[in-house]
Amino acid sequence: MSDPNAIQPSALDQLPDRDPEETAEWQASLDAVTKAAGPHRAAYLMRRTLERAEGNGIALPKLLETDYVNTIPTAAEPGVPGDEAMERRITAWNRWNAAAMVTRGSKYGVGGHIATFASAAWLYETGFNHFFKGKEADGSGDQLYIQGHASPGIYARAFLDGRLNEAHLDNFRREAAGNGLPSYPHPRRLPWLWEFPTVSMGLGPLSAIYQARFNRYLTSRGIKDVSNSHVWAFLGDGEMDEPESTAALALASREGLDNLTFVINCNLQRLDGPVRANFKIVQELEAQFRGAGWNVIKSLWGSAWDELFQLDTTGALVRRLREVPDAQVQTYQTRDAAYIRQDFFGADPALVEMAKLLSDDKILECFHLSRGGHEARKVYAAYKAAVEFKGAPTVILAQTVKGFTLGEGFASKNANHQMKKLTVDEFKAMRDLLELPIKDSDFVDGVVPYGHPGADSAEVRYLQERRAALGGPAPARRTHALAPLPAAADKTFAAFDKGSGSQNVATTMAFVRLVKDLVRDKETGRRWVPIVPDEARTFGMESLFPSLGIYSPKGQTYEPVDRDQLMYYKEAKDGQILNEGITEAGSMADFIAASTAYSTHGEAMIPFYIFYSMFGWQRTADQMWQLGDQLGRGFLVGATAGRTTLTGEGLQHADGHSPVIAATNPAAMTYDPAFAYEVAAIVKDGLRRMYGEAAPGEDPNVFYYLTVYNEPLPQPAKPSGLGIDEGIVKGLYRFNTAESAGLSPVANAPRIQLLGSGTAIHWALQAQKLLTEEWGVAADVWSATSWSELRRDALDADAALLRGEERVPYVRQALQGAEGPVLAVSDYMRQVPDQIAQWVEQDYSSLGADGFGLSDTREAARRHFGVDAQSIVVAALAQLARRGEVKATAVKEARERYGL
Repeated sequence: MSDPNAIQPSALDQLPDRDPEETAEWQASLDAVTKAAGPHRAAYLMRRTLERAEGNGIALPKLLETDYVNTIPTAAEPGVPGDEAMERRITAWNRWNAAAMVTRGSKYGVGGHIATFASAAWLYETGFNHFFKGKEADGSGDQLYIQGHASPGIYARAFLDGRLNEAHLDNFRREAAGNGLPSYPHPRRLPWLWEFPTVSMGLGPLSAIYQARFNRYLTSRGIKDVSNSHVWAFLGDGEMDEPESTAALALASREGLDNLTFVINCNLQRLDGPVRANFKIVQELEAQFRGAGWNVIKSLWGSAWDELFQLDTTGALVRRLREVPDAQVQTYQTRDAAYIRQDFFGADPALVEMAKLLSDDKILECFHLSRGGHEARKVYAAYKAAVEFKGAPTVILAQTVKGFTLGEGFASKNANHQMKKLTVDEFKAMRDLLELPIKDSDFVDGVVPYGHPGADSAEVRYLQERRAALGGPAPARRTHALAPLPAAADKTFAAFDKGSGSQNVATTMAFVRLVKDLVRDKETGRRWVPIVPDEARTFGMESLFPSLGIYSPKGQTYEPVDRDQLMYYKEAKDGQILNEGITEAGSMADFIAASTAYSTHGEAMIPFYIFYSMFGWQRTADQMWQLGDQLGRGFLVGATAGRTTLTGEGLQHADGHSPVIAATNPAAMTYDPAFAYEVAAIVKDGLRRMYGEAAPGEDPNVFYYLTVYNEPLPQPAKPSGLGIDEGIVKGLYRFNTAESAGLSPVANAPRIQLLGSGTAIHWALQAQKLLTEEWGVAADVWSATSWSELRRDALDADAALLRGEERVPYVRQALQGAEGPVLAVSDYMRQVPDQIAQWVEQDYSSLGADGFGLSDTREAARRHFGVDAQSIVVAALAQLARRGEVKATAVKEARERYGL
């Protein structure tokens, strides 16, 4: 076994040493310092040497961790260019009202969070007073991703500046009666204030990165110059455990997104206890972000620590701070000076001597109160350095105390995230600490009062003047009065009505062909945003590469290997395609940024994101919920859809359930089109509703989910007749009857209605032929383009009935008078077509691909799940036999004939 203490080989050993003697001298110098002054001094000199090398542009691996001290020295901190005393008073009012709002609401049992904003108050206040640009600023202002649990503090500030009143605050988390405030940043619930939903932890940081990147995309493509917009994401240190929080750090640094700043509130606590009890979360995050190429600024200690660092002539204090785990730092917050003297200072003789120079009050000031995230000067210095840094995104690691100023019962206690109220005595102590002019008599019947200095007070005037100078209120969401986008020419969509003749065309290819035509439109073509997670060639989109280009901030710095081919891989600074690599989460974050540009930037963009249907909703349904909350618009396209269509891929590629998940999202318009003309009709209607003239009562803030297939089949012409387009959009229309299909059933033949969606309609059409020719049964075939839209309409009809209004669901209207029972089939689990069962007046049954998928041919897979044409025939005969319309023996005979 090798000696673990032996010097290990280095990569440098592979390089020739041009001057071994010089190398030996440097090594000897290091050995001498280590021997004479100790290893800590040697390490200090090495770090300073590496820093100098980096500053001189010498290519060396970066240090991933620095000492547990502030990045910006006190002597280098700029002064805050405002009235710090005034800002302290404003912050005090906001702290008070945030705590009062949650405490007053606690009597209703609706919950709320106090401790998060208490720790982060200065992080927000400094930004609002000096950095965050409003909507009237250049470009589109800044984009603010507010930490969800800090929302009471944002409401408190909006109350101070007059955008909210006491009635709003009293309805915090009580929205049903109107005039209420949602628990967290929810744009759909409070669309004039919130822009970005962030409380599903991890999605805020991911979205912020792609928002910053999309801002660059808009500018590079000449849609709108938003180069002055800055994206600020406020995050919790515990939130950084979510994989989405750090999933795109490399993208941000690779593309040099210096228009992005993360502010991580490092109060060292997650929901139930310390974030890193036995370790140091700040150091871990610093290494992670530095390793990803970010600029890192640590703001850990307040000004009270300056004296201690000046006394640290041996480096013992810095060493001790580096070694104490976070949970112990949290313990110091709750213990007296004697404990801190013994446990912290007593660990090193040099620190024992230092402690003799410090009073108990000084020790408690440092360990209980003085954190970098609680001082305007420290926060301002960090923010200024962040916005002035060029070439990379910045993360600010600001250390705070969770529950700061809320009293000893809250500060740094493990349970403070679940603590929802303060007692009257605790409020009075808080009032005294914050020096607020609130009298004991203001507490009527034990109810804590809201505090406000007056609409014409110096505090409110200062706050409003600062916001006016920065471009207006923030946060704020704008609903721009945008002119409807011009509709594409009808011929673009009508081209699909004639069908494909004898040519086999999959609906995936039909959608891609449609988009190719739409992006050429002179009026709106430039507003399409194609988004692909490294599967463009799978979906037949490579022909868009040379014509639209793939967006890259560097353009194309190489000669592509396929440059001599017609459809070569072309990257460009003004490229239109976002080809994200293998990341559905990143692609969805792209989609969200693009789909909400109509509000964020006043520019309507039309994103379509095409993906393996199995890897969309199943992987990123949380982001799709976020998309609905953020009022996004656009087209999600689940390609290679269905459980039996993607031959050979097997269980984890076989989508039999995405429409079920999609049906749970109120903003998702979910369609499973069977034919190319249906795809065209749905996209046309989606463009009208989301970007054109929405009909009265229609919400334009929806998004469309289309499932398309990779099974090439002849595309039929669109049937003639009234109501076809309406039926496609509403979810159901009759494609043909047995007679119109030329099958000539006998007079008075038993009849059944076959409903099919997506590729399943082809099996229904085969079954229709078999039923007539082999069993004397007439079957009509219906295309169910959207089971979920049929259900949504029926639910609306039920709700209308409760209000005393009579309305017949569309599915019942469409099937009215249709003879015989109904048999529904899709390439999904039966739960998908069963969505409409209770509103169908006829006898209803269904077939579907329930269970796990498997690898095999399409035919074998369909036989396995019992959804092929022969299985449909047997199921139809069984349904008719139960009604006495065919002989029971016919069912047994059919099973045997088809080998079922």
